[in-house]
Amino acid sequence: MKIVLAALTALLLALPAQAQPRVYQQAELDALLAPIALHPDGVLSQVLMAATYPDEVAAAARWSRANPAITGDDAVRAVYSEPWDPSVKALVAFPDLLARMGESPQWVHDLGDAFLAQEAQVMETVQALRRRAQASGYLAANDHQAVYPSGDAIVVQPRTQVVYVPYYDPYVVYGPWWWPHYRPVFWRPWAPRPVFVAQGFFYSRPDWHQRHVRVVHRPAHAPAQVVVPGRWTPGRHHAQPSRSVSEAVREASQHPSVRQHVRTPESQRRPIVQSAPHPSRSVAEAVREATRQPMPAANGFSQPQQHQRRDWREDRREPRAEMRRPEPRREAGPQRQREERQEHNRGHGGQRQHRG
Repeated sequence: MKIVLAALTALLLALPAQAQPRVYQQAELDALLAPIALHPDGVLSQVLMAATYPDEVAAAARWSRANPAITGDDAVRAVYSEPWDPSVKALVAFPDLLARMGESPQWVHDLGDAFLAQEAQVMETVQALRRRAQASGYLAANDHQAVYPSGDAIVVQPRTQVVYVPYYDPYVVYGPWWWPHYRPVFWRPWAPRPVFVAQGFFYSRPDWHQRHVRVVHRPAHAPAQVVVPGRWTPGRHHAQPSRSVSEAVREASQHPSVRQHVRTPESQRRPIVQSAPHPSRSVAEAVREATRQPMPAANGFSQPQQHQRRDWREDRREPRAEMRRPEPRREAGPQRQREERQEHNRGHGGQRQHRG
């Protein structure tokens, strides 16, 4: 009886916790959005919407990995019949970005949960990150994209139908990272490549003033009844059961380039990724090995190396001095031998004269 009561009590205590969505702190939002905040507005809005369908993102990443030569509109048309949300289908146009999302299932889950529960704060966080990058000189207009103010917001748009989705290091573009216990996810760098998209490819855009994502027209790669113009709202797929995070992490761990991210209790939460250690070593091992190395001096050599180099030079000077000292004695030796031969010859000459 006591066991039954204890189980019922635990169940009742767990129900309210499951019903309430998790609230992400500002430090967590900064870390979650840092890898994507500088992408063009259309790409950013579709990433945010797609993150609310983490299972479909994983399936799209698998499809993209199996079809690496298909990009842009060709890739989107190829997945037309897939039962995915239009935002997920749009991401197959950018295989490098989609591959990193597929390798970070925990990050995708967290980003989708944060966007569903705290959409306005997510949009504000993106703008705060863009202001930091602009102040650091890493967010500026170029030949591929336009960067301009719209009220108090910073807008990033591609200049043509050829879209570039570049990789950038969050630890560089935003300046020194300001949250010691919450750090951005580490993604493998990729070289940006041009991706051609048709007119009207980006069917959504951020409404920075209202702080939400807005659907501006029906996507060309999805049936008309799936998406309705106006403020974006979660679709019917969100009501369907999905795989657990552990299953997604387990699937991603089968690939060698995957970095696992498992949610920890809030009281024990640590930075998502502190560095990019060698895959065969843990962070602790890398830190221990680094502490054994001598700190480099200003000239690039460690102090023990300087000491060894100085001793090596001193050892070389001493043999040179010893080799120079015997030289006069070696020169005097032959002269002395000649004098002895002359005296010997003179002695023999005297003996011959005496005999005669």
